Amino acid sequence: MTAHQLPHQARVREILREIGEIGYALPGSVVVRSTACGKPVCRCKADPPELHGPYVSWIRKSDGKPITRKLTPDQKQRYQSWFDNARRLRELVTELEKLSLEAFEQAEGPRQLRQS
Repeated sequence: MTAHQLPHQARVREILREIGEIGYALPGSVVVRSTACGKPVCRCKADPPELHGPYVSWIRKSDGKPITRKLTPDQKQRYQSWFDNARRLRELVTELEKLSLEAFEQAEGPRQLRQS
């Protein structure tokens, strides 16, 4: 099968173009949490509780270990597009891999199971 016959070529080109346009991309997740403290008499122990926060954290992995960094609300707003870019990049790569597998299967046929 030649390159001109590969399925989804137009979509693959669109994906590659979009990947090329993505700027900075920060991996990981941003979480916003409110917490209760350890003081026995505090507003967070009231009924209903008024928790402390919100606190913004950026969590990512490095060498398989989680790394957490506190962010200010201003930092969250300033870098949100970088987090969005990373998410979009993962989506595009996943779609490109899926299309590549489909093209391979179409070109080579389905996997043959071994006969014992």
